[in-house]
Amino acid sequence: MPLFRKPYKSDVTQFIEELKARKPSLEAEQRAGRALLWDRALDREALQEWREARVPQQPYVYQTKAK
Repeated sequence: MPLFRKPYKSDVTQFIEELKARKPSLEAEQRAGRALLWDRALDREALQEWREARVPQQPYVYQTKAK
């Protein structure tokens, strides 16, 4: 039995490491893609107006209002 064994790496970890080695710009591309959809500055005034304009939903949406 060897004194020092190599640490276990799963197939997925090996695949990701190999992919990053083949394409070093991958992480930068992922960050750029994320910035397109998620990393945006919020318009606080528009968000507040949207919250104030919400209409409360009825407990059962398909029932007509009883008078």
